[in-house]
Amino acid sequence: MAQELGQLPMGWLLTALIVIVVASGFSIGRIRAERYLIAGGQKFHSRGNYHGYYVAMWGFIPPLLVAGLYVLFAKPTALGLLSSELPEAFHTLSSAELQSYLESVANAAAMGGYSGSDLVFATVTGRYLELWGSLKGATLALMLAGAVTGIMYARRKVSPAFRARLRVERGAEAFLFLCAAIAIATTVGIVASLLYESLRFFAEVPFTDFLFGTRWNAQTSAEFGALPLFFGTFMIALIAMLVAAPVGLFSAIYLSEYASVRTRRYVKPLLEMLAGIPTVVYGFFALLVIAPAVRASALGINSFLIELGAANGPVLAAQPTSALAAGLVMGVMVIPFVSSLSDDVINAVPDSLRDGAFAMGATKSETIKQIILPAALPGIVASMLLAVSRAIGETMIVVMAAGQRARISFDPSTDLTTITVQIVALLTGETEFDSPKTLSAFALGLVLFVVTLIFNLIALRVVQRYRDKYE
Repeated sequence: MAQELGQLPMGWLLTALIVIVVASGFSIGRIRAERYLIAGGQKFHSRGNYHGYYVAMWGFIPPLLVAGLYVLFAKPTALGLLSSELPEAFHTLSSAELQSYLESVANAAAMGGYSGSDLVFATVTGRYLELWGSLKGATLALMLAGAVTGIMYARRKVSPAFRARLRVERGAEAFLFLCAAIAIATTVGIVASLLYESLRFFAEVPFTDFLFGTRWNAQTSAEFGALPLFFGTFMIALIAMLVAAPVGLFSAIYLSEYASVRTRRYVKPLLEMLAGIPTVVYGFFALLVIAPAVRASALGINSFLIELGAANGPVLAAQPTSALAAGLVMGVMVIPFVSSLSDDVINAVPDSLRDGAFAMGATKSETIKQIILPAALPGIVASMLLAVSRAIGETMIVVMAAGQRARISFDPSTDLTTITVQIVALLTGETEFDSPKTLSAFALGLVLFVVTLIFNLIALRVVQRYRDKYE
């Protein structure tokens, strides 16, 4: 029985139990409140629905806590119990080998069991399913007991003078605060994990060598100078912004000031669709269309300069993959970030400023240049900085179109690499999390996090510093 229960999907069981408990608690609380009304005709402080919500809330909280404990500790507990029951022969394995074996057992159990020819593995998997099923049964029983206890406790509170509405509102406020706290705790956890692993890396590699070194060869744990990665990241982001900034800004000006309502209705959604295209599609487009075009153009420029006698040899590298190809496509990708945000900011400028400029005899273009754009400048700058942050964090386009060679070169037709590409390369495949090679990925991630944070703080500061308030 326990083994069959171990094969059942726990998520559906938990969801069904919580739904039944909440519905039952609401019905019990509401019915009890309505009985008071019918019997005594007393005036209630809160409506019957709030009493139902209060009882349902107390029926929901205990099962939710038990479910959270199950998610966090069920698998480690089952593996620990299984490990204690294994024969002595298994304990001759190293801790890493034993952990790998237990993970294989857990994966086989997650697939419904093991049906191969290894009888020992099949027996161990079956025992794991039994332990897992016992934990599931104990969890469901504990959830049900907690729900019944919570409902009975809350049901006794139902009375005409009980302020159920205030309790429910406080519960909703506490739930919203918990959601906000989870978001903040997640951010703190990410930063703490990056910082911890980065400090381990800097204990082996000097901080100055990492930031200012010009040679990167982390795959062999030989050289960790990340300056070429920083150069490639910012160069590709710069090319992207040279495309996205003017196109996005001019698109926003056209949509907000020149386009008709009908044109805006169709053009704005089409422009924003660029943000919904998967980045791997942009990567294929850059690799198959833009990169060959950039290489052909570079070869043509080399031939032209040589024929003119302005150069004795090739000036541009004309590589099959290049920073220019990745930057151009990335610029197209981040156009919606600039255009959509800038359009919203320009539309937020009060019409009274436009009317005043027209009354003074200014033309439409003069009004845009001298009145609207200065008023919307904080939001426009913020949209640019947010687009830069998005471009710096892009991975797939750079992997497919820019190459993976770490070097410093001002030739846009050559292949470069970025921080995100190297993080993917360092953490792909079998890795040892104690080696400098792997730890360097966390150091790169920390640098990338700090850079994007700085750009976002600058954007917020610009908005707060130069925002004009119109009455």
